[in-house]
Amino acid sequence: MDNSGLTPDTDSTAPSRPPHSGDVPDRTRTAIVFPGMGPSSFPEIGKFLLLDPYARQRLAEADEALGYSLFDRFRAADDDYSASSQIAFLIASMAMADRAVDSLGLSPDVCAGPSFGQKAAAAFVGSLSFAEVVRLTAECARCEEDYFAGSYQDAVTHCFVRVPQEPFDAILADFDGRGAWYDVSGRLDTGFHMLSVQEKELDGLKALISAAGGYSMYSMRPPVHAASFAALRRKAEAEVFGAYELADPALPVVNDVDGTVVRDAAAMRTMMLDTFDRPIHWPNVVAGLKGLGVGTVCVAGPDNLFHRLDLTKDSFEVVTVGLPKKRPRERERRGA
Repeated sequence: MDNSGLTPDTDSTAPSRPPHSGDVPDRTRTAIVFPGMGPSSFPEIGKFLLLDPYARQRLAEADEALGYSLFDRFRAADDDYSASSQIAFLIASMAMADRAVDSLGLSPDVCAGPSFGQKAAAAFVGSLSFAEVVRLTAECARCEEDYFAGSYQDAVTHCFVRVPQEPFDAILADFDGRGAWYDVSGRLDTGFHMLSVQEKELDGLKALISAAGGYSMYSMRPPVHAASFAALRRKAEAEVFGAYELADPALPVVNDVDGTVVRDAAAMRTMMLDTFDRPIHWPNVVAGLKGLGVGTVCVAGPDNLFHRLDLTKDSFEVVTVGLPKKRPRERERRGA
């Protein structure tokens, strides 16, 4: 078998840490998890799309669905979250899932896809074809670009860690006291928050985070998962989702907002629309996976976050199928 492209981490088939003695004995099921999207670097993902056989096949399918060369547009993109960057991330995630099934013999019982990972999840469980998801991703990106050109132009979603609930509540109270706009956009782990604010408030927010002993990670533009974006949800439903007929998922899917189990097309559609105006909540997903008897998760995609979260590592045996690790010489050249 050709393993010239993506290769799993050297420890990808081993538990991230030993199972806890208190784990439920019958948690023997496996889930595939498609991660949310981080910044998509062309040098890394572009190389993967060209060299990995699974990615080349998915790239060809995407080109056919779009009617143009996705690779060429991705190479020319100057935005980490452009439509072409999003589709490239989707292709990479699906290719990594293909390798997990083909090379590692993965046969998951359950699926989850927090945030942008919903799109790959929808294709994997057959609610939409891969070609449909590619087109839907492009159309959603255009819909969001149009919406944010006229609304919430100065909004960002800021991600930060090491801020327990009490100081987080104090940060929100500070915003409330000044009448400043914000929306909670997500919780990923204990002390790990996503908060949407006006860009002019960002420096002050970072100062409050530092004062609470926390650490600012990155800000996302355009912002995501905020209750204030209900109009964006309605716009996407009318202009994008109306053209697609979803099917019942072939596997149970855990909702990335409340952790409930999605088993039919209507619930799948609702979950994919919820991503516009409801905050994601990874602890709820973890609880939902545990409730379905999941003891092992395979994270398939260019993930720098979800498989590293303490909550993930403490709850499951973790298998990662991601981008190839950089060779030592390549790291040295980049560091020079």
